[in-house]
Amino acid sequence: MHDGPVFGTIILCVAAAFALAIASNRLSSLLRIPTPAIFLLVAAAVSDLIPRLHQLSGIANERLVTVALVIILFDGGMQIGLPRFRSAARPIMVLGVAGTVITAAGLALIGHLLIGLDWREALLLATALSPTDPAVVFNVLAGREIAGSTGTILQGESGANDPVGIALMIAILGSSGAGWGAFGHGLATFALQLVVGVAVGVAGGTGLAWVMRHMPISNEGLRPVRSIVAAFLIYGSAAALDGSGFLAVLLAGVIIGEADVPHRLATERFTAGLASLAEIAAFVALGLTVDLSRVFTTDAVWIGLVLFAATTLAVRPIAVALLLVRSGLTWSERAFLSWGGLKGAVPILLGLFAVTTHAAHAGHLYDIVFVVVLASVIVQGSFVPKAAAICRVPMISE
Repeated sequence: MHDGPVFGTIILCVAAAFALAIASNRLSSLLRIPTPAIFLLVAAAVSDLIPRLHQLSGIANERLVTVALVIILFDGGMQIGLPRFRSAARPIMVLGVAGTVITAAGLALIGHLLIGLDWREALLLATALSPTDPAVVFNVLAGREIAGSTGTILQGESGANDPVGIALMIAILGSSGAGWGAFGHGLATFALQLVVGVAVGVAGGTGLAWVMRHMPISNEGLRPVRSIVAAFLIYGSAAALDGSGFLAVLLAGVIIGEADVPHRLATERFTAGLASLAEIAAFVALGLTVDLSRVFTTDAVWIGLVLFAATTLAVRPIAVALLLVRSGLTWSERAFLSWGGLKGAVPILLGLFAVTTHAAHAGHLYDIVFVVVLASVIVQGSFVPKAAAICRVPMISE
């Protein structure tokens, strides 16, 4: 049967959602809330008005968001650059690894003991909510320069904690129970993700810098495109070896960000524009997977708000205070890092993993993740500049 009109309707609706999302930048400035929140809500509202959009495959959305995050992380790495990353490498890795595990453990305890979820559901939900998100962090900090290393730590952490969240989610979904077997599987998965991601990212970024120096392209339009193609080659290589493709492209971007290569400014501008489009694509795609009528007619709202309050006011601050006690950062800087642990596309993507593998009650857990993410983007994201002022962390608009 010819499905041209049906497919055309879907394209029209998706394009309309994109158009509204782009126009929402002005609305975001007026309302003083980050644009990802508007992208999510607009797309979710459109999908509720046109239920046919809910028929889009969860796996297809998962892959689209993954592609978007590759671009966002590569651009984010270029913004950080190697000198800044080196100066903050230790707190980035400590928060990205141990901080994610502590957050997952704390939220799992709250989910089981306070909310009443069984252990498996609590672990799935906590794991999805444990990483911070590069898309939202880079969006909120875009056009702002933060004095010291706190901004670099937030940006670097949001890329470094992805392999931890993914490894934990794979371990939980792949195990039928708990115990040392599941723990060992998760630890091995994380180690492989981390080692392969670092190796491929460093090799890929170094190799790309060499190619840009020694293999010029006469077609000016293809010069910045080459870097994006290389980013996907790096991601694909790491992922094919069971490593963290997200960490690999972040590190490759960090290396390119400060490398002495020709046409770097043109590459940075092209990548930044593409990353803005990728951000819209990610949150629109994720918004289309949400059934707002179901979210707001179940207990997902109050559970999500409880977990948001718990992670923002207790779990994250405790993790930051414990892990960065010898970092040389002041108490006010650590307080700012606690507030800046924003949730976004990565937690929703991990929730999609549970949905596409048909985990028990995954739909309900996914709704809760959406509520937490929305609250985090609106509340935390909106008050990042105010939090910087309260914590006396200089933040200058570029």
